[in-house]
Amino acid sequence: MGRGRVELKRIENKISRQVTFSKRRSGLLKKAHEISVLCDADVALIVFSTQGKLFEYSTDSSMENILERYERYSYAEQRLTTNDSEQQQNWSCQYPKLVSRIELLQRSTRNFLGDDLEPLSLRELQSLEQQLDTGLKRIRTRKNQLMHESISELQKKERALQVQNNILAKQVEQQKLVQNSASTSMPPHPLVSPLPLPNLTIGIARATEAAKNSENRGQAPPCSTSLVPPWMLRHPNNND
Repeated sequence: MGRGRVELKRIENKISRQVTFSKRRSGLLKKAHEISVLCDADVALIVFSTQGKLFEYSTDSSMENILERYERYSYAEQRLTTNDSEQQQNWSCQYPKLVSRIELLQRSTRNFLGDDLEPLSLRELQSLEQQLDTGLKRIRTRKNQLMHESISELQKKERALQVQNNILAKQVEQQKLVQNSASTSMPPHPLVSPLPLPNLTIGIARATEAAKNSENRGQAPPCSTSLVPPWMLRHPNNND
């Protein structure tokens, strides 16, 4: 049979209490060592027996370092808790002031919009009018400043575009001059190529020889079928 569940209360028998303390102390130290090794945690364990004996366990770092860390953490946490409580008290004191301030701002906003003017006195209305005039002057000043700045930017852009336009115009003129100089330096092309005339010379020689033969025979020269026209063929008798 397994062990039954032990009731958590003080053991009245002194001997049994001492035996249980020894066993549970050893198990507690063993568990502290295991958690420090498995989880790489800094563990500090302090146990005082009923007789006032001290039993302690700490990891590789000394017990003093762990206790100093504990004190710093406890002080910081306590300080944070104190600050939180002080802030809560301050918030509770500031809440009514903030509510009244919000109501005053909302009423002023309605007055600037022209609403809820009935409760205002003449002096309050004059003060409201002066505030509106001052606000309008500031608005107009800021508007004029922005307009001048925009005009200056546009003028700068205009000058930049004008400079770019002049550069492009100069480039176009240079291209035109280059094209004109190239066209004037080229030799003119002939409109009609001359026809070769080797056949004309041959025809004239043949016609002259035929005329001489016909003169010697006393006959008229035959009609030439060469490329030479008739008017170029002259009879020797015409020279007389």
